[in-house]
Order: sequence, then C-alpha cells, then structure tokens
Amino acid sequence: MGNTSKKLAAKCTLLDRDEQKYLAATFRAASKNSDKIREEDIIRYWGPQIDPRLAQYLSNFLFGYGTRKTQSCDFQRFAELYVYNLRGNSDERMTTMYNSLGRDYNNAVELPYQLLREYCEALASTYIKILKSSSSRRTQKWIKKGFKGKASHVQALGEAVAASVCDDDSLSDSCNNGQLYCWVSSNVLLKQLSETVFVNLYGVERKTEEESECSMVQALMPSPEGLDAMPDYPAFIDLAHIVWLNAHLPQKHQHKWRFLFSSHIHGESFSTMAGRIIDQGASVIIIEDNSGYIFGGYAAESWAMGASFYGSDESFLFTLHPKMRIYPATTYNNHYQYMNRDTKTLPNGLLMGGQFNFGGIWVNADPFGEGSSAESCSSYRGYKRLSKEPAFRIRSLEVWGVGDKPLTVKESDERDLSVLDTNPEAKAILDMAGRTRHSEGIREPPPL
Repeated sequence: MGNTSKKLAAKCTLLDRDEQKYLAATFRAASKNSDKIREEDIIRYWGPQIDPRLAQYLSNFLFGYGTRKTQSCDFQRFAELYVYNLRGNSDERMTTMYNSLGRDYNNAVELPYQLLREYCEALASTYIKILKSSSSRRTQKWIKKGFKGKASHVQALGEAVAASVCDDDSLSDSCNNGQLYCWVSSNVLLKQLSETVFVNLYGVERKTEEESECSMVQALMPSPEGLDAMPDYPAFIDLAHIVWLNAHLPQKHQHKWRFLFSSHIHGESFSTMAGRIIDQGASVIIIEDNSGYIFGGYAAESWAMGASFYGSDESFLFTLHPKMRIYPATTYNNHYQYMNRDTKTLPNGLLMGGQFNFGGIWVNADPFGEGSSAESCSSYRGYKRLSKEPAFRIRSLEVWGVGDKPLTVKESDERDLSVLDTNPEAKAILDMAGRTRHSEGIREPPPL
C-alpha cells in the first residue's frame, strides 16, 4: 500500500511533479497508506498547526456536508482543495469557499457575513500559528523583540480581511455573489494568507531556503533592520498588525522595515524625531494614543522640512487597533505630507492629510506629545477619525523607513563609477556616446 498515494498523485493532472511528490507524502502519512483518507485522520494530522474552525471548514469541502457527507475522500478531492486555493481561478476559489462553509455555489446563494468573518479569522489564526512556528530568521527577529501574535489582534486581522468585501458603511448581515466574486478576485492579502496556509498544511516545500523565504514569508513579513541594538525594545504593535500594514504597502517597500525613531527610546522630542526621519525615503508613522488606539500613516516620499504640502497619492492613513482599516488617497488634493518647526507664521509640527488645524494626523512640535485627528479628511477615501478623541496625548510614537534607504547624490555617483569600473561594456558605450557627440559637433555645456 506504500506506493498507492504515489500512483494516485501521478494520475492527478492538477499537480506538477514536485507537488505530486509532496502531496503524495502528506496523503500517505495522514491516511496511513490507504487510497482514501478519513476525516478524523486528516484533522488529527493537521491538528497542531491549524485553527480548529478552519479544520472543520476544510472537512466540509473534503468530505461533504449535510446529507451528502461521506466518511472518506480520495486523492483527487484532496488535491483539488490545495490547487484551487493556491492557483485556482475565481470560480474555483468561490466554489471552494462556499463548499467549505457548507453552501453550494451558485449566483442565488448569499453567505452570512458572520460566517465569512469566522472563516477569515480561522485563516488568519492558522497563518499566525504557522508564522510563529516558522524557522524564518526574519520572523524570529520580530518575535524576539516582543511582537507576539496576540489572539485579539489576530482575530482583528481576520475581521479586517472579511470587512474588505465592501465598504464599512455597506456591510450587512449577508454578502451577495457579486460582492464575494470581486473580493475573491482582487483581495491580495486573502490570496497570500491562503497560499501560505495550504503550502504548509500540504507539506509542499521549496527547493531551497531562499525560495521558501520568498514564497512563504517575504510577501507578508518584512525583514526588520535596526532592532538588534535595542535589547529592551518596547513593542506596542503586533505580528498581525505588521502583516496587515505591510500587505498594503507598495510591493517595492514590502521586503524591509528600517527602525528610525521611537519616542520611548530616543525621547519625546520633535527635533530628534525630525532629524532621524528626514531623507530616509518612504516611511510609516505609528502612534498609540492615551486611550490605546493605534493608527498612523504611510508617507510615500522622504520627510523634509518646508512650508508647503507635498507627497504622492500612494500615501494612505490606517488604523491598527481596535480595528484594522486602510484609507487610501482620494487625489482631491496633495495634502499628504507636511513638516515644519521654528516658524511664526505657519503651524509647527507634522501633518498627514486635511488642512491646518483639521488634519487626518497632526503631531505637535512644541509641546511634543500632543496630537489631533479630525472628524473628516478630504485627502483620504472613507476616512474616519483615527484616534479615540479628536485631541489626544501620545503614549507611543515610532517611525519606520520601508524598503531600501535611498542613495544620496554622492552615493549614487560612487555607485555609477563603480559600475563603470567593473563593467567594460558600459564604459565602452559611454565612450562611444562621447565620441559621437564630438563628431557631430555637439559641445558640452560650460562648467558652472
């Protein structure tokens, strides 16, 4: 019976050769070398790494529900659950989700929102379980610094994924087929969570550790830089918060977070904060107010002192606690970033969104530690006040640079010279361009 699962896998056209090998091994281990697998066996096999609710939902797909429930499933059905969640088209993923929740998939069937929320919470819970048990170096760095994966925050992550099926103001007791189809088709975080969960549940491993890091972890967990020298780092956000926030950053900034400033470590000083975040590239500012609300903003451009608003419509505001929400730019205006100090005619502080005295986020320069969040903000879509109260005291504030630090002009010039020294072809092209300009009588501009 030991070769049964291998033969069944070889006949499964849904899988590539590597997947056939891994799924066959998992099926063989869970089924005890049988050609079919029983519900209690697969739940026992998955037990340590899966949320019990998700185990039951997946059992609905594998073994049926209601009057159609069976005692076992074959390898083909087992493989379909993996393939449809990993790379299925929208209809296949919809079918899988409906069946997992004990429903038949058709245009007339709506899903109760509460059921959808519980499914997403179970998926998020399983993902964090896998993350915390991972040997990934970057994940372990976060965990060792106090980022725990607390149950209430993990639950909030699942709620946020489910709530993105429509705008908060449109949420109702049930979700129709059109809403769900659009959500399944477009929600990147949902797909990333599912991919990581099913790759682990099915024992599908990558060929090298580097590939494993890229496929499983890198898309959701950035590498933390700058925390090693902080033995008593006071973490006030959670692993679940990092997953949620990082998933909404531009992809070019998702691989790394660079620790720039903490009010607990560097002191409650606006000048110190400004000095540490200027010219550092894109960044996220995260604030905890005196009521325990956690919120902030993604600044797409480097912070700089000045008298004018500036920035990019890639910027957004967000909340992390008590709910996780993203408020993207409206492009109504360009009031994305403003920072100023020591002026008499303009406000001194840091602002993201809105107007002076009515900002989405306002951090006062003097006295540092005071802030405000307006009731409305035209710069960001769907915006609701971020803090518990319009005016607040800052309990914690930190800033992270995201992605690689931009090169200075000097560093960029040195890099270009280094490239020329090590790349004769590039140098030859530039020399040829220079000779062409000379032969055509193109004169270089005089030096300044």
